[in-house]
Amino acid sequence: MTTTFEAPATTISIATRLRDWAHRDPGGVALREKRLGVWHEITWQAYWDLVQDVAHAFLSLGVEPGDRVAIHSENRPEWVVCDVACVAVRAVSMGVYPTNPAAEVEYLLDNSGAKILVAEDQEQVDKALAVADRLPHLERIVYVDPRGVRRYDDPRLLAWEDLLAMGRRHRAAHAGEVERLMSQARPDDLATLVYTSGTTGPPKGAMLTVANVEFAITSAVVSGALADPPPGQSDMLLSYLPLAHVAERLFTVWFNLGAGPVVNFAESIETVQQNLREIQPTIFLGVPRIWEKMHAGIEIRMANASRLKRANYRFWVARGLRLVDKDLAGARLTPLDRVVRLLGHLLLYRALKDRIGMRCCRFAASGAAPVAPDLLRFFMAIGVPMHEAYGMTENSAVATSNRPGRVKLGTVGEPYPGAEVRVDPATGEIQTRHPGNFAGYWRNEQATRETFTEDGWLRTGDVGEWVDGTHLKITDRLKDIIITAGGKNISPSELENALKTSPYIKEAVVLGDRRPYLTALIGIELDTVGDWATRQGIPYTTYRDLSEKPEVLALVRKEIDRTNARFAQVETIKKFRMLPKELDHEDGELTATQKVKRAAISRQFSDLVEAMYQ
Repeated sequence: MTTTFEAPATTISIATRLRDWAHRDPGGVALREKRLGVWHEITWQAYWDLVQDVAHAFLSLGVEPGDRVAIHSENRPEWVVCDVACVAVRAVSMGVYPTNPAAEVEYLLDNSGAKILVAEDQEQVDKALAVADRLPHLERIVYVDPRGVRRYDDPRLLAWEDLLAMGRRHRAAHAGEVERLMSQARPDDLATLVYTSGTTGPPKGAMLTVANVEFAITSAVVSGALADPPPGQSDMLLSYLPLAHVAERLFTVWFNLGAGPVVNFAESIETVQQNLREIQPTIFLGVPRIWEKMHAGIEIRMANASRLKRANYRFWVARGLRLVDKDLAGARLTPLDRVVRLLGHLLLYRALKDRIGMRCCRFAASGAAPVAPDLLRFFMAIGVPMHEAYGMTENSAVATSNRPGRVKLGTVGEPYPGAEVRVDPATGEIQTRHPGNFAGYWRNEQATRETFTEDGWLRTGDVGEWVDGTHLKITDRLKDIIITAGGKNISPSELENALKTSPYIKEAVVLGDRRPYLTALIGIELDTVGDWATRQGIPYTTYRDLSEKPEVLALVRKEIDRTNARFAQVETIKKFRMLPKELDHEDGELTATQKVKRAAISRQFSDLVEAMYQ
């Protein structure tokens, strides 16, 4: 006799979705992680069992509906298990970036009032213990990796294995308690706090509800808006961007539980390229920095290749770009065009895509920050199906995306199903209205009020315009628009992204607000410029030494001149200075998501800035 599982009527959440996967396909692979050089699989049933154990452990530790649980870790199965377990017991997860220094960890734990912290290893435990005495709400620190922590003597510490054992005991004594809480869940329950990057001030905790997350899943994942056909269990994802960021949460947790693709956890951010080659994901999200780094790596390898290989590369990339331009213009490819593309695939594109881990990719996305269209165009030329998407923490990462077959370069695409998007006619600000718009900022009613218009639209702070009435183009952040002394409005991000298409330029910060002309602070791509200097016979010792070489200054000047040629005279960069160091999150120059803090840069390098205007 066979029985069919019928889920009880309840609010749909990531917890109920996981439970349903475990009943529907218990032996199917949900997650994979690499340990000691071997990829280990976690089935849907094993995933659900882990979530239940952790959820029961949270109950045993006194976690109640609405309590906050912080997760401070690199991407790994324990991260997503804790995230889903929080939703299962109606608690609220909160991610902390692995790169957050102790002072920022203290702020996030204090502001959120986290009751439990799940820390990955000794490094993260040390940060928490350094500030724990000033955090009255923090009761327990669970550590996943015991190395170096076993000898610590602090009653607040609890090993991951002990947490699981606690959960199993509670589960045996209180069977059905987690399911009971899941059945009581409401759509307006808080699911997670996602803290903003803090480019202009302290990070704010965006409150995303169960309903917000469910809208993101149905609109962006299940609908097929991001891939055609929609993602499914045959798809492979690579999880490597910080899970504290809403974009990675969408791809790693919500994609996985909404459509069932297998999530593979990268070993570390340093091994992403190696893991990409191993996994060859079918769906891949990259922030602009990843695509820039990938492109720079290709250019380095080609610069060191034989003359014949360089010629082959240039020839087929040029042919690929021509065909991409025809595709984007809507022109039909001729039989000869198709033969050229096939030959390019055989002679270059296939091997190149295999090398960068994009051989099987059927949908590649760039999001979280503006990207140069020429960079997307390059990857499209070698056969990577690129799509720029747009969303933000406050609207659950759901706004617009370029759809397969309807890509317009330079735009972030069309609104998702069920999402309303408008451009304010007075300010040019992009605004959204849909069920994914967040519930507000945690303990900050004033900021919440300022983020919504009187008629209920979310103010994104981005400036944009419609292209052909269908596709949205973002010009810049409202607060970053430069108004020169002559009254000209200029978007610095367009210039900066154009500069960063150069394999030699890693950072470009364009300045000039209330100034007579534009200037730029430039940071070099150390690997690429270092390789170039070695081939030129130019000796150097440090980053600063290399960046100050006259030959490097001339190289950067050439790249700036090339970019200037594409812009009107008033929008060109007249002077530049080299950054003496690589920008760093811990020095307060970058956010945890690697966005430049313009005000901090202007202050820290004020001598360089002022020198360009003397």
